[in-house]
Amino acid sequence: MIDNELQRIVDALAESLGRSVAINDPTIHLLCASRHFGDEDAVRVHAVLQRDAGSAVIGYLLAQGVTRWTEPGVIPARPDLRLQARLCAPVRWRGVLLALLMVIDPDRSLTSDQMNRVQDAVAAMAAVLYREFLVADRHRAARETALRKVLSGSEKQRKKALESLKEGQRVRTVPSVTVSVFDVWDEADTETAQIELALRASMETLARPDPAAAAYFVKDCRAVLLQLGDKEPAQDQLRRQATAVAQQVQDAVVGGARCVVGIGDPCAGLDQAWVSYERAAIATRAARMLPGFEGVAQWAELGAYAPLLQIPAKRLTPNLVPAPLRALIAQDSHNRLVQTLAVYLDHAGSSPQAAAALHIHRTSLYYRLRQIEEITGLDLTRGDDRLNLHVGLCVLTLLEGVK
Repeated sequence: MIDNELQRIVDALAESLGRSVAINDPTIHLLCASRHFGDEDAVRVHAVLQRDAGSAVIGYLLAQGVTRWTEPGVIPARPDLRLQARLCAPVRWRGVLLALLMVIDPDRSLTSDQMNRVQDAVAAMAAVLYREFLVADRHRAARETALRKVLSGSEKQRKKALESLKEGQRVRTVPSVTVSVFDVWDEADTETAQIELALRASMETLARPDPAAAAYFVKDCRAVLLQLGDKEPAQDQLRRQATAVAQQVQDAVVGGARCVVGIGDPCAGLDQAWVSYERAAIATRAARMLPGFEGVAQWAELGAYAPLLQIPAKRLTPNLVPAPLRALIAQDSHNRLVQTLAVYLDHAGSSPQAAAALHIHRTSLYYRLRQIEEITGLDLTRGDDRLNLHVGLCVLTLLEGVK
């Protein structure tokens, strides 16, 4: 019923203006569109056919701040995205953003009379959409609350939430679930609502092609995605997907926000998804603190960092660095010996490989290793001593990531 009402308003406005009109939800996904009037661009055609304008266009529109607009404005053309300029009018009810009305206007020739018609249509759309919003928001909130509880540390909460999801058929039962966590870190104090909307837009883009294959919830500056399937997803595919989403979120949030992603291990069904979630949340710390991951970290890649990343932030202090390593740092003004030690340990104590990696003669390497042993008082031929120093170096790397 609502689709018919909305479609009638959109069609009537388009005929009145003699222009192509579309209305999108707040995450820039198409709700309905008028017929073409010969003014359509490639973005509109794609959106009508696919019900989605594409991540690059969505990111560009969100970056214009359209979700914060309180009155109509013009979105500039982007020839590289094949996007013509268009009027964007926010559809709000009591301050709540319900939709975005788009009217293609490449030469900005809409008259004041036509603008009045747009405003009248916006008011009519708001009344129609608000009824649906109240219903949809209740369903969404219930589903997201259940998903959060499914991933909680309480077995009792998880069991109850699983029963709720199954009864409401909100999430299908599958043999494989992989959880990814998307965290946004923003030093410009961007409004949380803007970040949350950018995350929702990205999650919706992932979920729309196959709603049965993905479930998600968003809370403030974190989005959690559950990918549901009959088999485990390819790890390289998960990384590519996460990288693309993180970039889209960063493009949409004005102010230099950084989106990092942690990907958990696949688990056997929803009842074990909390394990994948905990590992994904830990991996987000690695993605933020360790430059080698470039903003996307998978639990399986963390190695020795996995247990260290579970140390609470307030306890991750220089005091955790072993005393012998602190002594080495104090006497190594040029960081040459610390670097040598790191390379030597990273190559499992192989002198030929370490010397090659450092581009030095093996004799020079032996000399440096003797210096390290003298300063630390440790024996690099002993496994426990090497482990002590290697863990200390990992802690140092994490401390650098905190700065």
